[in-house]
Amino acid sequence: MGRIVRMISDDGTLTVMAADTADIVERARQIHNTTPVTTAALGRLLTAASFMGAVLKGRDDSVTIRLNGDGPAGSIIAAADSEGNVRGYVANPGVELPKNEKGKLDVSGAVGKNGTLTVMKDLGLKEPYIGQVPIVSGEIAEDITSYYAVSEQIPTVCALGVLVSKEDRSVITAGGFIIQLLPTAEDDTIDKVEKCLENIEPVTTMLAKGMSPEEICRTVLDGFPLQTLDEMHPSYVCTCSRQRVEKALVSTGIEELEDMAKDEVTRVSCHFCDKVYEFTPAEIRALVSKAKQQN
Repeated sequence: MGRIVRMISDDGTLTVMAADTADIVERARQIHNTTPVTTAALGRLLTAASFMGAVLKGRDDSVTIRLNGDGPAGSIIAAADSEGNVRGYVANPGVELPKNEKGKLDVSGAVGKNGTLTVMKDLGLKEPYIGQVPIVSGEIAEDITSYYAVSEQIPTVCALGVLVSKEDRSVITAGGFIIQLLPTAEDDTIDKVEKCLENIEPVTTMLAKGMSPEEICRTVLDGFPLQTLDEMHPSYVCTCSRQRVEKALVSTGIEELEDMAKDEVTRVSCHFCDKVYEFTPAEIRALVSKAKQQN
């Protein structure tokens, strides 16, 4: 279970969230058998999605982030609900890359520097909100910052990180913080934030020291008195079900279903979790009947 804390400055000019998502990212690594670099890429996007989900107002609201870069990892997707619970996957989880010039995991190399970052918010309206921006660096935090600036016109500072064990490739720390200026903020607030961030350690370093999300918030905004708004404990949660899988199978069409009915068993794996759904020929034929009724 992760932890997100959201705080606001006493003068009402900005908000800050910080998260510890190590358990969430480790669960994703176990499900998808990711390499260190794809663990880092997926983990960063899961943390960003959890931040976005945590501020949704409606109980049934949700957000999905899709990163389509030209790197070998392929598409990376993360989705979150209004409690910050997340799920996600990477198209090519087995990608291995050498470290970058800084000796760090080459997330940008795995993601690619050309492509798009798309955010889709389902807010219970007739149509979902969709915002899309070009990938800036493929490091993900900078791309999230760009999305907020371009699509939502919210000045934002975002930091995301995942630290992976060299021995067993498990997740040691993961998390991030996100600072956003409110409409009441003036130029001197921006200058003050930039000064606060001048010598900030990487978020993985702060988490490795045992710093809590509250401590991270207060450290990155040392010059601002802060009040806690709320706290959440998100997890890696998949929303798949047999009913949803049946609906997806019906949508493939009668001809496709009739071909499936010839097999001894049809197995469908969820992209987001490690669950496999099995269907007998009789169950597939029942879905054929359902598809015919819908036509």
